[in-house]
Amino acid sequence: MSLKHSYTLVAPFYDAFLTAATRGARKRSLAALVDEPPRDVLLMGVGTGLDLPHLPAQHRYVGLDLTAAMLARARPRASGLHFTPLRGDAQRLPFHDASFDVAVLHLILAVVPAPTLCLAEAVRVLKPGGTLLVFDKFLRRGEAGWKRVLNPLTRHVATRLDVVFEDVLESVGGIDVTANEAALASGWFRLIRLTKPVF
Repeated sequence: MSLKHSYTLVAPFYDAFLTAATRGARKRSLAALVDEPPRDVLLMGVGTGLDLPHLPAQHRYVGLDLTAAMLARARPRASGLHFTPLRGDAQRLPFHDASFDVAVLHLILAVVPAPTLCLAEAVRVLKPGGTLLVFDKFLRRGEAGWKRVLNPLTRHVATRLDVVFEDVLESVGGIDVTANEAALASGWFRLIRLTKPVF
């Protein structure tokens, strides 16, 4: 089953699983935007828009998602925001280099088939000095167990369980980690903030 097909099917149920469980972590991540002057912000994998209620109104947002079903659910949550929904692939972004001040990657790196390509695209479209906000589940290097065992099944339905953020970051380069903290599930889910250097 393709990612596009599986997330079209799961769209009506997505919020029931994730709204309450991830609300606090989303708010903590997005707090970085509150006191900033107006910015161009890319929401990669905006999904049903669970981030939208936590976003300050001064910024210009582009919400990208692979499926029309997810975007249809996101639109009503964007009330009061300068929000442009856009259908597209987070692994092949339809934007020029250095188009955004901030990119938000909440629960997307462990979903896409190629997380390295997804992060590389986020870095590409980020302006020098820009910020990348990540919230997702990541294995620690060398970690084994049930997550790796279940991954061959879950990766074809909804999410990957085998992504090691440090490996993805090393493969991409060109961006610095400025924060990396546990968010949920004893540190399985993490909040990570990255900054693109100004050369």
